[in-house]
Amino acid sequence: MTHFGFQLYSLHAVDDPLPAVVERVGDTGFEGVEFAGLDDASVEELTDALDDAELAAAGAHVPLDDIEADPAGVAETYRALGCTDLAVPWLDPEHFESVDAVEAAGERLDAAARALAEHDVTLHYHNHDQEMVELDGRPALAHLADVTDVVGLQLDLGWIGAGGGDPLAFLDAHAERVDHVHLKDYVEGEEGTVEVGEGDIDIDAVVDACRDHDLSWLIYEAEEHPDSYETLEHAAAIVDEHW
Repeated sequence: MTHFGFQLYSLHAVDDPLPAVVERVGDTGFEGVEFAGLDDASVEELTDALDDAELAAAGAHVPLDDIEADPAGVAETYRALGCTDLAVPWLDPEHFESVDAVEAAGERLDAAARALAEHDVTLHYHNHDQEMVELDGRPALAHLADVTDVVGLQLDLGWIGAGGGDPLAFLDAHAERVDHVHLKDYVEGEEGTVEVGEGDIDIDAVVDACRDHDLSWLIYEAEEHPDSYETLEHAAAIVDEHW
């Protein structure tokens, strides 16, 4: 069964402490939140906020360097929040400039995934548009899927489209490696992403695809206005209209 979550990075610049932000998300139709750092909040404060808001921990974005430095500690922290799915949110474009570079990145990601698996935590990789550069006629992200065995793909559909790919076709082709999808929007031929509903993404088709593939989470993420709760209000309207 697919659930609809909200990536807290979307509100990373609001003045409120993170537990208060979590509780605001609980006033919407979202079923869970994905963390992007814990700020200064304790695990106990955030656990209480999740309980009060009746939200699940859909996952968390954690830099690869942090996982490599202390996989046991990272796993312990997020498991205490009820979170067993982590995603590496970014690797620099240099990691996707050649097939050899992709293979090296894949080795690191798989090693990190194996280290976390020892603590019953699953690792995914979240793409932007640099992974859509063509290498030998195929997107670098497709090469990454080929050269890895353990790490999953957390597909950001808006960034796939912004990078020149077909988001839903890519999801269909790699669905066996995907359990979490990010809902974001794009305008074909333009750089960057746009507010969901303002671009070319077919929201209803995305919802149907996630349900058809029985993915665990469809996660809304916004790049725009991270300092305003208007971002959350718009996201909540998307849930009300399309979920």
